[in-house]
Amino acid sequence: MKRSLAVSLTAALATTVAGAAIAVALSVPQASAAVGSATGYATQNGGTTGGAGGQTVRATTGTAIHAALCNRASSSTPITIEVQGTINHGNTTKVSGNSCNTAADKIELKEISNVTIIGVGSGAVFDQLGIHVRDASNIIIQNVTVRNVKKSGSPTSNGGDAIGMESTVRNVWVDHVTLEASGGESEGFDGLFDLKDNVQYVTLSYSILRNSGRGGLVGSSESDTSNGFITYSHNRYENIDSRTPLLRGGIAHIYNNHYVNLHESGINSRAGARARVDNNYFEDSKDVLGTFYTDQLGYWQVNGNIFDNVTWSSPGGDTRPAGPNVQSNTTVSIPYSYRLDGASCVPDIVRQTAGANTGIRTSNGNCSTPSSPTPAPTTANPTTPPPTTPPPNPTTPPPSGGTNLSLISGAGADGSSKASGTSYGNVKDGSMTTYWSPSGTTGSISIKWGSATTVSRINIREASGATGLIGAYRVLNADTGAVLASGSGAGVITFSQTSLRKVTFQITSASGTPRVAEFETYA
Repeated sequence: MKRSLAVSLTAALATTVAGAAIAVALSVPQASAAVGSATGYATQNGGTTGGAGGQTVRATTGTAIHAALCNRASSSTPITIEVQGTINHGNTTKVSGNSCNTAADKIELKEISNVTIIGVGSGAVFDQLGIHVRDASNIIIQNVTVRNVKKSGSPTSNGGDAIGMESTVRNVWVDHVTLEASGGESEGFDGLFDLKDNVQYVTLSYSILRNSGRGGLVGSSESDTSNGFITYSHNRYENIDSRTPLLRGGIAHIYNNHYVNLHESGINSRAGARARVDNNYFEDSKDVLGTFYTDQLGYWQVNGNIFDNVTWSSPGGDTRPAGPNVQSNTTVSIPYSYRLDGASCVPDIVRQTAGANTGIRTSNGNCSTPSSPTPAPTTANPTTPPPTTPPPNPTTPPPSGGTNLSLISGAGADGSSKASGTSYGNVKDGSMTTYWSPSGTTGSISIKWGSATTVSRINIREASGATGLIGAYRVLNADTGAVLASGSGAGVITFSQTSLRKVTFQITSASGTPRVAEFETYA
């Protein structure tokens, strides 16, 4: 088998229960909340707001998380729990109270509602400790990493699921998380994102699921078909054997995800499930859509997907792949507003946005990435998405992401001027925390190579805190002085393929001193 933030708080109070540090609610309510708003099916059935409107606590242990739940006035009192550091078996114990029902071997969100758990500061990692949602509603989990949760071996947690939900769960939004294992079932791991026994109105967005035998399921058996109304958007599934996801009954909306190295099967729609599969990018994978390992068929509606080096098994027995000539065999109406990126943009968009500790950035729907969170998008007709292929315009990238040529060996950078403390080389170091600024509000920055290099797209990425300053620009072939493109603002800029040794981004107007963090170039 192949294996290949939000808000800082000015104070935190603590008490001690059974010898463990426990977070206590801050005196100021609504100090922070989830970043952005829920999308997809989590917006239905009354919506998903988590702990909005309640108090905020800071927790650095699993015991502190449980205590925060137990110290509420009731099991439905809204609360936001900011988590920082590593949460593991060594700092997680059961805590008792009238407003909670916790356990020692997992983070237990049981028989509760109106809760947000969000990673802050340097990040939150749940190490070998799963998150379990049971008989609960209105839950948000955002900006955390959950890794190496096992069902066998030592230590064990949550049946081997990174995040698991079961038994009458409603309205959960899981966003910008990283879920990862280090192998498959034989190594003691199970699913990364499992939903079973009547779980509905859930969205998984802008997340990374990787290095596991099983991505996740909806329904634990062919008779467990009470689950549904699940949205998967802008996620990256990487190095996974199967279940991306496995669907038994119900409806799922799967759009703008990037699938890489699926070894056995991908989206497995079975037992009457109906999946709408829009503008995804499937790459270097096998049997990415169909009905597998059962004779109980499922269904799909497909629109605008890209299949890049995908192989397909021959149909027969319990193997019913959708390809190689992938066609719809049902229709699925989507009741909420959403906005599609073109499938060709998906690898770049997901690379820049998905996972924990990536700034909780989201796509703005035109194949570029804003530097700060934006509210959930809307469309004029909630059941009709915009065209699956964006119309040509100066910010639309070519069909594939490709290699950032600014980072290859031998690439250099120079410019017209540089402000004190900045460097030309900062635009090609792969870091968003360093940048180049001109000595005034205008100037130029260039990427150059020792030999002729073909370029047709650049991406100008502004540093955090200085976005939107760039006004008018020109892109120049510095070898000849020819203008390749002109316009205003940062982001992705395309032009006709040009062979050159140096390309220049010239800022001719700005509303302040620009900060260019990265000058990416692509063939």
